[in-house]
Amino acid sequence: MPLQKLQLKPGVNRENTRYTSEGGWYEADKIRFRQGTPEKIGGWERISTNAFLGVCRSLWNWVTLGGENLLGVGTNLKFYIERGGAYNDITPIRATATLTNPFTTTNGLALVTVDDVAHGCITGDFVTFSGATTVGSLDLNNEYQVTKVTSDQYTITASSNANATATGGGTVTASYQLNTGSNQAVPFTGWSAGAWGLGTWGNSGVTTSPIRLWSQSNFGEDLVFAYRGGPICYWDATNGVVTRGLIVNATNFPLQSDCPTIVNSVTVSDIFRFVIAFGANDLGTVLQDPMLIRWSDQEDFQNWTPTAVNQAGSLRLSSGSEIVASIQARQEILVCTDTALYSMQYLGAPEVWGAQLLGDNISIASQNSMAYAGAVAYWMGRDKFYMYDGTVRPLPCNVRKYVFTDINLTQYDQVCTGTNEGYNEVWWFYCSAGSTTVDRYVIYNYLDNIWYYGNMGRTAWLDSSLRGDPIAATYSNNIVNHEVGNDDNETGVATAIHAFVTSSEFDLDDGDKFMFINRMLPDVTFEGSSAAAPAAVMTLLPMRNSGSGYNNPLSEGGVNDAAVTRSATVPIEEFTGQVFLRIRGRQMAFKIESTGLGVAWQLGTPRIEMRPDGRR
Repeated sequence: MPLQKLQLKPGVNRENTRYTSEGGWYEADKIRFRQGTPEKIGGWERISTNAFLGVCRSLWNWVTLGGENLLGVGTNLKFYIERGGAYNDITPIRATATLTNPFTTTNGLALVTVDDVAHGCITGDFVTFSGATTVGSLDLNNEYQVTKVTSDQYTITASSNANATATGGGTVTASYQLNTGSNQAVPFTGWSAGAWGLGTWGNSGVTTSPIRLWSQSNFGEDLVFAYRGGPICYWDATNGVVTRGLIVNATNFPLQSDCPTIVNSVTVSDIFRFVIAFGANDLGTVLQDPMLIRWSDQEDFQNWTPTAVNQAGSLRLSSGSEIVASIQARQEILVCTDTALYSMQYLGAPEVWGAQLLGDNISIASQNSMAYAGAVAYWMGRDKFYMYDGTVRPLPCNVRKYVFTDINLTQYDQVCTGTNEGYNEVWWFYCSAGSTTVDRYVIYNYLDNIWYYGNMGRTAWLDSSLRGDPIAATYSNNIVNHEVGNDDNETGVATAIHAFVTSSEFDLDDGDKFMFINRMLPDVTFEGSSAAAPAAVMTLLPMRNSGSGYNNPLSEGGVNDAAVTRSATVPIEEFTGQVFLRIRGRQMAFKIESTGLGVAWQLGTPRIEMRPDGRR
C-alpha cells in the first residue's frame, strides 16, 4: 500500500475541538516550531551557585566604559548588581537614625526588640546597625530583616541566643533600606473594594494589593532605577558594586531640583538622554498622579525644574486612569495606559516632548507585559493579545481561549514578557487559574505567525543582547541562561526536560471506514543531542469515531482480539528507520515526546502504511 505522509501545519490551535483543528497540533510543552516542524526547545543552566533574596521582577544588562558586563536585578526585597556570578546588594538607604540604647534582649532567645519611634519599617524590611556595643552577649553590628513591627518598635532575630535579659547598645546608627514589597498580589474584599459596577449590588468587591515591580535604564554607564510607587534612585558605576545606589534627593544630590519623589516607572530616552518618570507627583505636591509624565533636563538627571533655559517639563495623558507600561521603540517611546496606547516623541523646545494617541479601547496585563521585536510592539491584554506596527490592533491568537480561560485574574501584575529573537519569538509568562506563582508560558513566533505554549516558572526575562543567550529569573533565586544544552540545570544538577507535542485528530483515508495501520516511518532527527543513545517515544492514538476517545476501536477479529492493539507506543532512536504496528481506527492522533537526559530532537514528516479494514 502507498505510504501516507503525516504533514501538519505548524503551531498549536486550541480555539476549536480536536477534530475541527484537523491538520494541525493541539497540545504541547517545551517545544517550538522551526522550518514548519516541531522540535524540543533548548535547555537552561544557572549562571552561578550564588543566590539573591526575593522574587526577581526586573533584569537589565549593560557594559560599563571599563568593559564590566553588569546585570541589574530587582526583587521584591532588594536591588542587586550581578557581576561575574556574584549578586551585589546596592539597595538604597531610605533613612538613617541615631539611637541610644535601642536594644532589648531576652535571656535564652535570639529575638531582639529595637526602639525607634520613627523607624517607618514594615515587616520584611532590612536594617543595618553600626557602632553598637554588646547587649546580652550579642554583637548586633550587622544587617537584619525586620520580623515584627509596632508604631515605635520592631523586632529582629540575632544569629545566636542572648545570655541575659538586658537593654543597651550605646549610640547606634540604624540604616534603613528601601521598604520591601510583596512577591504576589493579595486579594482582599470589602465595601468599595474593586471597580464601580463590578459584581451584583450589595456584594463586596475584590481588589488586590500591588506587587513590587522595578524599572531600570542606563544613564551612560550609570543606572537609573525605581520601584512602582517609590522614588527615583541612581547608581554611579565609577564607585563600584560595593557601593549602594542613592535616592535622588537633596540629601544625596545637593544640586537636585524638584525631582519626583514618587513614580510608577522610570526610563532614560535613547534620544538626548532625558530621564523620564511615569505616574509621578507634580511640582509642588507629594500626591502621585498616575497619568502624569515628567522629564528632567537633557543630560541632567538632577534638574527637574522647568525654566526658559532648560528642557525639563511634563505632560499629562488623558485617555485612561493610569500609565501601566512603557517601552523604547524606534524614534519614540510607546506608553500604554490601562485603556490606550500613546507615542511619546521628542519635539524640541518649547514643548520638548509630545504624546500622540495611537489607539484606545485596549487593555494591558502588567507593567512587564510589553515587548518590542522587529519594529513591532506586542503585549498581553486582559482578554486578548495586541500588536502595534503603525496601527494598533488585536493580535490573532490560536490559543487565546486556552490562555485566558485558565489565568489567575488577581495575579495579572506577575505577567512578564521578553523576546527570543534568535528564534523569532515573544514569550509571555503568567499564573494559571489555580496558581499564585508563574507556572505557564505562551509563545508567539512573529516570523511564522504561529503560537505554542507550555509549563514553566520564570519571573523576568531578558534577550541575549550582551550575554550571548537569553537569561531569565527563576523561583530558585537565581538567573539561568536559556538555549544552553538540552537539560534543566537550574539547581546545578541536570534533570531531563519533558517535551512533547500532540496532533489534532485527523481522518484515516476519508474517515468513513476502519483503516489498519501496520507500519510507520517516523522521520525524527536527534542532531544536537549530548546523550550517547538519544531516544524519543511516539504514540499513535486511533479512534473508532471522532470524539469517541482514544484507544477504543473494535478490534480486527472481535472485541477481545489481542491481535490488534488499541494504541501503539514505540521508542524512536537515532537509527530507527521503521516500526511495525497493528492498530486500527477511523481517526487518529499521534504524539512525540522525550524524557531523557541530553536529548534533542526534531520531527520531520512521518509516514504510515495502512489498508482498508471494513466499515464496522
